[in-house]
Amino acid sequence: MGRTCLRPDLMRISAIDIGTNTILMLIADVSEGMNLHVVRDEHLIARMGKGVDENRVILPQTFERVLGFLSEYKNIHEVVKSERMVACGTSALRDARNSGEFIEFIRQRLGFTISVLSGDEEADLTYRGGVSEFIESGTDQQFVVVDIGGGSTEITSGIGPDVKSKASLDIGSVRLTERYLKTSPPEPGGLEAAHQYVQSHIRSLPFLNERTRCIGVAGTLTTLAAIDLQLGAYDRNRVSGHVLTLEAIEKIFHRLKEKRLDEIKAIPQIVPQRADIILAGILILLQLMKHCGLERITASDRGLRYGIVLREAEKEFGAKR
Repeated sequence: MGRTCLRPDLMRISAIDIGTNTILMLIADVSEGMNLHVVRDEHLIARMGKGVDENRVILPQTFERVLGFLSEYKNIHEVVKSERMVACGTSALRDARNSGEFIEFIRQRLGFTISVLSGDEEADLTYRGGVSEFIESGTDQQFVVVDIGGGSTEITSGIGPDVKSKASLDIGSVRLTERYLKTSPPEPGGLEAAHQYVQSHIRSLPFLNERTRCIGVAGTLTTLAAIDLQLGAYDRNRVSGHVLTLEAIEKIFHRLKEKRLDEIKAIPQIVPQRADIILAGILILLQLMKHCGLERITASDRGLRYGIVLREAEKEFGAKR
C-alpha cells in the first residue's frame, strides 16, 4: 500500500496481535523520531486457543468466530486510512497442527497474511512495547518484562530498549485452566498440580536484583491493577504505571480462589470472558515473583502490538535514510 499519511515524517500503522485468548489491534501514528500517538486500541476476547492444548488443532467453530473479529478489525483499519497492517499470531498458532490451514483461510477471506512469531520474536517485540512508556533518555535502566498469555509466558530482560536475555515458557492462563483449574473454586488437587506444573517450568529462571524494574503486560496484570485501584471503569491511563505489590496480588488470589465463576464474573474489574482463566494467570504471576525475588511489579497496558508498530515504523523510516 502506498504512502497516504498527512506528513512524510509520520506513518499510520495497524498491528494485530492474535493471541491464545485475546485478539488486540493497535492503530498508531509514529513519527520518524519513534514518537507514538494512539489512534485506536481495540480489544476482543476470542479464545483462539480453545482446545489447542488438548487437541493441537484450531477448532472449526474458531475459524468462523475469529474471521468475524478480524473482518471487523480490517474495516477499522480501512476507515481510519491506516497505511500498513501487520497481523501476527503467537502461542496457539505455533502449537496448532492446522495453523497453516487457518492462515490460508484468513488470507482467502480477508486478503492479508498472518505471520506466526517464534517465542523469541514474541519476547523481543513484547519487551520493546512494554518498556516504551517507561524508558528515560540517557539512563541505563534495567528492565524485565513479563507477558502472561493464554498459551505461553515470555520473560525478557534488557537495558533500555535493548534485549539481553529472554525465555518463552509453555505456561499460560488458558493452558493452565484447561489442564488443572477446570472448576471455580478449583479442586485442591488441581490447584496443587497447577502449582507444580508452573514450578517445573520456572525453576531455571534467575533471581532478579533490586535495580531491575519489572514490567507486566497483558490481561492478568491490567486486571489486577484495575482491581487494586478499585476502578469503576477501565482506565488505561491509571492502569499503566500502577505498581502492584506481592502482598496485594496474594490477597486478590486468595479472595478469588474461594469464589464460584458467577461470583468472579460479578467483580466489576474483571471482564466476564476472562473470569474463568484469571486465577490461573495470577497463580503464574505469583510463582514467578516468588521464584525471582520480586516484591513489586509495574502494570503496563502496552505489549506486543506496540512493539510491532515500532518495528514497522523503523523499517519504513530506516529504508528512507
